[in-house]
Amino acid sequence: MSDQDQQVRATTAERDTILDRLPSPLQDITQRLAATFAAHGQELYLVGGVVRDLLLGRPVTDLDLTTSAEPPQTKQLGQEAGAEAIYTVGEAFGTIGLVFDGVTVEITTFREEHYPTPDRHPEVRYGTTLHGDLARRDFTINAIAVDVNSGEIIDPFGGREDLARRLIRAVGSPRERFAEDPLRILRAVRFAAELGFHIEPATLAAMKELAAELERISVERIAAEMNRLLVAPDAAHGLRLLHEARLLPHVLPELMPLAEDPGRGRHKNIWNHTLQVVSQAPPRLAVRWAALLHDAAKPMTRSVDELGEVHFFGHEIEGANLARRTLRRLRQDKALIERVARLVELHLRPAAYDETWTDSAVRRLMVEAGDLLEDLLDLVAADVTSARAHRRQRAARRIARLREHIRRLEEQAALAEIKSPLDGHELMAIFGLPPGRWIGELKAHLRELVIEGVIAPGDKDAALAEARRWMAEHYPPAPER
Repeated sequence: MSDQDQQVRATTAERDTILDRLPSPLQDITQRLAATFAAHGQELYLVGGVVRDLLLGRPVTDLDLTTSAEPPQTKQLGQEAGAEAIYTVGEAFGTIGLVFDGVTVEITTFREEHYPTPDRHPEVRYGTTLHGDLARRDFTINAIAVDVNSGEIIDPFGGREDLARRLIRAVGSPRERFAEDPLRILRAVRFAAELGFHIEPATLAAMKELAAELERISVERIAAEMNRLLVAPDAAHGLRLLHEARLLPHVLPELMPLAEDPGRGRHKNIWNHTLQVVSQAPPRLAVRWAALLHDAAKPMTRSVDELGEVHFFGHEIEGANLARRTLRRLRQDKALIERVARLVELHLRPAAYDETWTDSAVRRLMVEAGDLLEDLLDLVAADVTSARAHRRQRAARRIARLREHIRRLEEQAALAEIKSPLDGHELMAIFGLPPGRWIGELKAHLRELVIEGVIAPGDKDAALAEARRWMAEHYPPAPER
């Protein structure tokens, strides 16, 4: 290893603990690989996100490593270490996938990359050092390595210090890193949303300067990053950064009217409201997309009446259409597109619930929402952002009452489907009696036992035994004369 590679190393305490932070199955795999690669004189390091997450105390479920070995030798050493399967999909870029006990491990040869253009795959060059490999990475917090034999931490770009400062900073020149692959601009925002970090000023300035380069990236890659951003713990922070870094026109131009809407009169700022709804919505992809788009059509539907009241008539319909256009442009999954559009279209309905709603009105909502119902109720609950506590509490109580009304109707429907294992015709044949009140009484008794779990649904033998007992008690045969 070169002197440059050994610039920054961990303290003795860190060496003793960093690999111990791995879950036991991953420790075992790492030790097997460490011994095998060392026996053949090859360097091997944990690298990237797994190291970052270990240092942050976040869960780690897979392994990414980098090595001095080139792909053919990595395959050979992986087999020797006991890999049960090998994947070579990324071999052209130096990455070999190994499977140990169901866990996939990716090992990539030290490499440097040359990007002919941002919209093409990089040209990979092997034969570099660990330092050269780390220098090609996007952000300092992702450019930290751990020697799998000694546990030493190699951090030539100050990634641990940036973790402590909760900072996203490009490795080396931000402009060069983003010019190599403009998707890194969006990745910076996504990492900020996932980790709750801020972006270092020079890195943020380069993001603003090169924002238009994102239009050279495929919409599929943009969509994948946006999906990850939206379900992140601090998605609203990421969305603010999209706007602040001037990325929104190149990522979600459909939201520019919303983001730049100043609000008028007493009406709240729609963009700030939207970000709050996103942050309050559960981190399910369809719900978060619907939270982001639910009011996106308000700027185009705004009207003011003669009393100066602001209205947005039909914004839910226009918003559903806008959601479909936006997600189709991003080539999202068809099922996701329709789910989000329907949530946007229906988002006003549950908010109108009050005590005057009949069972049939609630059933109609249940039927219209179908399997969207839980997502819809969660979206509507999130769509309460009043600064006044009593309004928030009133809205929360309204949604809670609607949930209870729905639960009661579902229980009634479930009960209605429970019946006696023996029908009237079977009972008349068994007891040789004509139709009469006894049939209804006996069926009700057997149904009650099914509800209580005494008789299993459809268990005719148990039902017959109980029916004979019940009839003997309630309708004993007349004595013979």
